[in-house]
Amino acid sequence: MAGVCFLLPACARHGPEGILRLSQRNEPATLDPQLASLPDEFFILRALSEGLVRPAPDGVPAPGGVLAGAAERWEHSPDGLTWTFHLRADARWSNGDAVTASDFVYTIRRALDPALAAPKATLFFPLRNAERYYRGAVTDFAQVGATARDNHTLVLGLEHPAPQLLALAASGPWLPVHPATVEQFGRGRESAWTRPGNFVGNGPFILAEWRPHEVVVVTRNPLYHDASRVQLGAIRFQVYDNENTEELAFRAGQVDVTMAIPVSRLAAYAPPVRRVQPLAETRYFALNLRRAPLNDRRVRRALSLAIDRRTLAEAVLQGGQTPALSYLPPGLGGYSPGEIPDLAAADAAPEPAAAFPREPAGFSPAAARRLLAEAGFPEGRGFPRLEISTWTNTAVAEAVQEMWRRELGLDTTIVRHEARVHAAALRSGDFAVAFVPAIPDFGDASALFAEMVSGAPGNYPGWSNPRFDALVAEAGSIMNPTRRLAPLRKAEQILLAEAPVIPLYFNAQNYLVSPRVTHWQPDRLWNRCYLDVALQP
Repeated sequence: MAGVCFLLPACARHGPEGILRLSQRNEPATLDPQLASLPDEFFILRALSEGLVRPAPDGVPAPGGVLAGAAERWEHSPDGLTWTFHLRADARWSNGDAVTASDFVYTIRRALDPALAAPKATLFFPLRNAERYYRGAVTDFAQVGATARDNHTLVLGLEHPAPQLLALAASGPWLPVHPATVEQFGRGRESAWTRPGNFVGNGPFILAEWRPHEVVVVTRNPLYHDASRVQLGAIRFQVYDNENTEELAFRAGQVDVTMAIPVSRLAAYAPPVRRVQPLAETRYFALNLRRAPLNDRRVRRALSLAIDRRTLAEAVLQGGQTPALSYLPPGLGGYSPGEIPDLAAADAAPEPAAAFPREPAGFSPAAARRLLAEAGFPEGRGFPRLEISTWTNTAVAEAVQEMWRRELGLDTTIVRHEARVHAAALRSGDFAVAFVPAIPDFGDASALFAEMVSGAPGNYPGWSNPRFDALVAEAGSIMNPTRRLAPLRKAEQILLAEAPVIPLYFNAQNYLVSPRVTHWQPDRLWNRCYLDVALQP
């Protein structure tokens, strides 16, 4: 480690001291903020780049849940349709260029370019004509609601009032790119602008090294506008295959913050070294409706009702996770979810409600067996072998595999892929049942609902319901936070009754932090803030 420090200028005697070593579970597929989709990628990008605003860490009071970033202040018109952001005069890119409003306009245009196929392009759709530009119905970007009034004033015009705009602007895909660098190395997916030596960012650190499947190193950026709050000389994002190897590394003093703790080692650690972070994240199964018999709602409901979620949370995971009887985690943007409805719910069923007997919510093997028999598979006979795909520890998949065998007589196989291979299979529809983390891109209930509207990039099941789409759109145009809850609850009832997804549990992160680390600041959305984080001698 001393040799590494010798090579890093940020470790100079008169600057911030110390290299923070963080466990990194998945190799980044990209460090392009408009193409990134994994939390692991945004862990690094949050060190390299800063948006107009940034998420407030848990416990830090902030209007709208955000803090000033590249913009020092902002306001909106009385009708909520025009937002004006005033950029800091002292904001600089890591090459010394001034950060301008035009840079953010360029970033927005790039995110909406159909040729880029940005996976999170929908996060920009509240802007006027943004979706039409993305779909090709509008070809002149000047008609999109993103303009630079001058170098330090960005004006955003919206399709309709969007109460979640600040949260959107704080999300990872809104992180800006340096236009000249992108143009120099190429705009596409394989561009070299994201490599060390080429990356130009406006965040507190600079990309210094990237050895695939080993380590990413970032060093302190002396040009960052709030450089006095950067207490670290560098951060090493060290790749570990699983929680067992990283826990061994932690015990050996080779890593300061882990991603997880093996279940078998949970009792070995106590606070403040062991920490539990409740997450606004739903772990669920996506069911591919393009494949029979998963296109039969009775089959999907049977699979859901045969899962004992309490056993998953308490006996398998054992780390503060809670059973999920709804798609949205409680408290996300003030939303209080309901529970899985019965198939007789009038709002939920496109067929006459009387055609479906009433069912209990949650775990009900008898109801599951009845539905499966009605679908033509009594006791599982004739049901094709299902493949469950995952990218992480297979313990949950194995537990569900046994439940489906015991309760329904189904035969399943489990396949574990590398995270980016798993993500690519989800996008292409190359799966039957897939284990998926629903992580909101921003702190509002609409974040997860938007992923399930017809044609959305995150709608992995290929599900479509016009009534659901209309309710989500209706909620998105209501500024009053109380009034918008009613259409959101109706939308969730439809989603849960149709069961293109099977919620399993609400996640919690159990991880280890070395006593020498101070001011570690995560939040419920897997965001990190590295300002003020320091190392004791």
